[in-house]
Amino acid sequence: MSRKCTDELSMEEGMEVDCPPEDLPVSSYDERGVKDMRLEAEAIVSDVLFAVSNMFVSKTLTSGLDLAFINVETREGKRYCLELSEAGLRVVGHTFDQVDAGLSTQYHETVYSLLDSLSPGYREAFGNALLQRLERLKPNGQ
Repeated sequence: MSRKCTDELSMEEGMEVDCPPEDLPVSSYDERGVKDMRLEAEAIVSDVLFAVSNMFVSKTLTSGLDLAFINVETREGKRYCLELSEAGLRVVGHTFDQVDAGLSTQYHETVYSLLDSLSPGYREAFGNALLQRLERLKPNGQ
């Protein structure tokens, strides 16, 4: 039995089209409508990995539906452990897989805001990627 997905065109026409499972959108919500922070953390990593030296969801620190930890190394070589919760993202340690209970840092709504505050190299890589995308959108010769 094949799985179904709906693209924008077929949504307008009320039709379903076959598509491979890897093309189906992955929801970060479980069957009860609760956001799964582990899935959200994986999505964050895949979204900004191009602009940092290293980034991965911690396999050492316990994650759950309401909390996940992400390790990130900036382009400047600084390492951080980030906490992801419904409140947002914040730095909880200054090395991989470390939570410093005495560290009190502000929450950021997005990973972009957090990385922008930590890493000039991230800002530069993100800006360059944006410029490249804009260049590709330009009509030829303009």
